[in-house]
Amino acid sequence: MTYKDPRDQVVDDAAIKALIDAYGERVTSLPPVAIVIAAYNEAGAIGPVIEALPAEVCGLATAAIVVADGCADSTAAEAAEAGAMVADVPVNRGQGAALRLGYRIAREGGAAYIVTTDADGQYNPAEMQRVLAPVVAGEADFVTGSRRLGSQETKDMIRRAGVRFFAGTISLLTGQRISDTTFGLRAMRSEVTGAVQLAQPQYQASELLIGVITHGYKVAEVPATIHRRRVGESKKGQNPLYKLHIPGVNNFFYGLRFARVAYGTWWRERQRSKSSSSSSSAAESGSAARANGSGPGSVDASASSAAPGGSLTTDAAKRT
Repeated sequence: MTYKDPRDQVVDDAAIKALIDAYGERVTSLPPVAIVIAAYNEAGAIGPVIEALPAEVCGLATAAIVVADGCADSTAAEAAEAGAMVADVPVNRGQGAALRLGYRIAREGGAAYIVTTDADGQYNPAEMQRVLAPVVAGEADFVTGSRRLGSQETKDMIRRAGVRFFAGTISLLTGQRISDTTFGLRAMRSEVTGAVQLAQPQYQASELLIGVITHGYKVAEVPATIHRRRVGESKKGQNPLYKLHIPGVNNFFYGLRFARVAYGTWWRERQRSKSSSSSSSAAESGSAARANGSGPGSVDASASSAAPGGSLTTDAAKRT
């Protein structure tokens, strides 16, 4: 996994070191399923969410990892008291950065699968079985729930229209039919999160989804439910002008930012695919030349390799 901004790596390395110091082998020897939750000022909501998480999903043991993203309230303490391992990051960077850290903890801690859910209690923990099952069965590498295939309690027609619009847009851009691009209840093989580039501090759902599709992983959707928020208020699309909570204005800013990430990621991945194709063609030409005796040599003098996951213990020691 590479970081676009070295400062993010410094923050993540420090958070992982503190996590290992606090929890020891609970972090470095994770069970097969890691449930990753990004949380920002969710005191009052995060405790019940953690307590409702299943101890097993698809017959596999689980562990809850909460990344408290620069919280100014008691979110971290509440999550820890409820039984989660908490990476308490001192600076608020956004849900995307928090999830990226959670993915790394899960991946390098040895979890085979990652399930994500939100800290606000809008997703049904009983549906984790449905989301993870196709991944465990080898039928998919990445599975997302879909409110459009399942159900939703929200009456916000603008938000509903936005879900349909971006689903259609990303389906058109990627060639993969997707009905819900922003659903927070997802499951994936852990190594998938290390293969795709995750650079967005916010609105990472589209970056992750587009990256997974364009890398050729098998993607599936299953029906799922999203409930209305009962504690606190949504952080999505907060109005940058005085940070006012005005639903219509927030939806507008959320749509603009989501579109920027979605289109930007698609363009980046399109360029990556072109570059990868060009490199493959050049490598094939070089191999053919060497086979014919006309190349610079018949043996490649250099090689590089990278472990798919890494180790929290060794990696954190090297980076700190």
